[in-house]
Amino acid sequence: MIVLGYNGFSRGAELFGRLYGATGVGRNLLVGHDAAAALAIDGEVVAAVEEERLSRVKKTSDFPAHAITWCLNSAGVDLDRVDVFAFPWRFSPTVAEEMISQICDSDMPVTAKFDALRGTGELYNGMISRDAVYDDFVRRTGYELDPNKLVLVPHHLAHLMCGAYLAGGGDAAFLVSDGRAETLSAVMGELRNGVVSVFEESSVPMTSSLGVAFGRITRYLGFVPNNDEYKVMGLAAYGPPPHHNPLLERVVRLHENGSYTISTPRDTGAYYALFDSLFGGDSEKREQFDFRVKVAGLAQHMVEAITAHQLRTLTARSDLDHLLFEGGLALNCVANTKMLERSPFTGMEVSFGASDPGVAIGAAVYAAGLRNRPADAVTTPYLGPSYDERQVLETLAEYADRVEWHEEPDAASVAERTAELLAGKNVVGWFQGRSEFGPRALGNRSILANPAFPDIKDIINLRVKHREPFRPFAPVILESEAPRVFEMGKKTSSPYMTFVFPVRKEYQERIPGACHVDGTARAQTVNERQNPALARLLRAFTARTDVPCLLNTSFNVAGEPIVCSPRDAVECFLATEIDYLVIDRFVVTKKAGRTSLMPRAAEWARSARPLSRWSRTTEHRRRYSSGREGGIALRDNRNAGTVRGHKRFHEWCHRLSAGGPGRR
Repeated sequence: MIVLGYNGFSRGAELFGRLYGATGVGRNLLVGHDAAAALAIDGEVVAAVEEERLSRVKKTSDFPAHAITWCLNSAGVDLDRVDVFAFPWRFSPTVAEEMISQICDSDMPVTAKFDALRGTGELYNGMISRDAVYDDFVRRTGYELDPNKLVLVPHHLAHLMCGAYLAGGGDAAFLVSDGRAETLSAVMGELRNGVVSVFEESSVPMTSSLGVAFGRITRYLGFVPNNDEYKVMGLAAYGPPPHHNPLLERVVRLHENGSYTISTPRDTGAYYALFDSLFGGDSEKREQFDFRVKVAGLAQHMVEAITAHQLRTLTARSDLDHLLFEGGLALNCVANTKMLERSPFTGMEVSFGASDPGVAIGAAVYAAGLRNRPADAVTTPYLGPSYDERQVLETLAEYADRVEWHEEPDAASVAERTAELLAGKNVVGWFQGRSEFGPRALGNRSILANPAFPDIKDIINLRVKHREPFRPFAPVILESEAPRVFEMGKKTSSPYMTFVFPVRKEYQERIPGACHVDGTARAQTVNERQNPALARLLRAFTARTDVPCLLNTSFNVAGEPIVCSPRDAVECFLATEIDYLVIDRFVVTKKAGRTSLMPRAAEWARSARPLSRWSRTTEHRRRYSSGREGGIALRDNRNAGTVRGHKRFHEWCHRLSAGGPGRR
């Protein structure tokens, strides 16, 4: 049986933009974002790729035409051979009736209700109904699909099936929490013998979405909602835990059945006013680092308190000892670790497809039947495109006036040469095998560096990634070595960067570049079976340096998708200050006089704010964790121009990376 799962709408951006104002900074507030396709053959997922990797439009919600084509071609399958086409949204007539009832029963004025009903009708008939989904597929593929082959899968069920499949298909309690599904934002229950039981009374309606509330605070702090929530999570570490939380006191109500109500206005101006009153903010304070840290800490604390509340109900209802957590909220790796360590669960899994890219996999798994998952199915995030040596050499030849390369004889030599480069203060683009699926770079499309250098984070943030200097980087480490470096708690491995671990004190000074300000790290563990090339490199690097891990971040710049093809990799290499590119067996360098223009930007940033203020020594971590030091970098009450200069610098970097003035 062959099943194609896919997510994305041709008209999503148009309709949500026109009807609901999902444009500009709010452009991701729509259904269908993170469009993707996945192919399952006889119960096993054999291919999956996000549309953004191929179209090069980050977080695109468009119909995944490129992704579908690649998945089919990679398996040598055409559309006629596909038995089921699975789509991870089911806006049934019953759901439509509920949408209508919610509008009619609201306290909106009558004229506003008619406007809302007109907009909902246009959205339903033009985009989300079964007929609209079918027509979209036929129009974009040119294939006259048998309507009986189209299966619509409820969104949260698709999330659950993705997590269950990748966890091995066994029994587990589950929690799914995200911005929105059809009408709900969070569900919990059990998966036993392949049968799903939802604890209906604990479900949370879309109107009380924790993901939406966190996204509104993300926007309030100057970031992009439904995209930059991880930045808020990272900022929270710069301040002490809050003693009291006005969000929990005035915005959130927890209910005995495990559900909750969150009351924030929909209008942007209204929730800005609410947050200003709660946090003591205004337009100037929102630009101050101390204020941002305080608000981020309160938002993070809200997430942790609500998910802990949900788990108390879940553990009271279920005697299963394993937890699956999926949905966009499951990318909050700080909360994940606390959920596991503070609960009776002995194990917890968060998949590499936890957010909306994974629903394409989940829809395919549901249609194929979770019970039909082969016992020996390989669980791997490396499901995307790969490129052979001929394709790599053809790409390098196109850039021969700007790069030169050396071919290593075998995989062992590649590892040894790369380890030699990383032993110094070099930044290396690492491009090997099939691309990863999901939002994390897991070692096949990665930027790697030596975490032993205290300023390596600043170098990569400013000179390579072109992003905010406060953001941390993750270490990648051999699974066998992880317990020696990190306090792993109940976890024995963390292959997808979905948990955070305290770095043991004796290693905090040895790997400062991969250690966040609070002494933790979002570690990725690797073994020979999962990724032999990366494991080989780690062994060679540790043998040469006695440093137990590498710094690993996604191979891209801010605002761009992770690279997919050799051409993407070379373009990113040339547009940044990455020192070397290791692509397959080829070690690539820039020709003299062909370096990027980013040193000018980095020097501009240094003149605006010394990079030394971003250093993360043990003393800094001690002060921030104890709350005795108010904040760093973006904070500068004596010179507000520094903050504005920081913003201008990153705007300049974004224009450069997007092809603006000065780009080669």
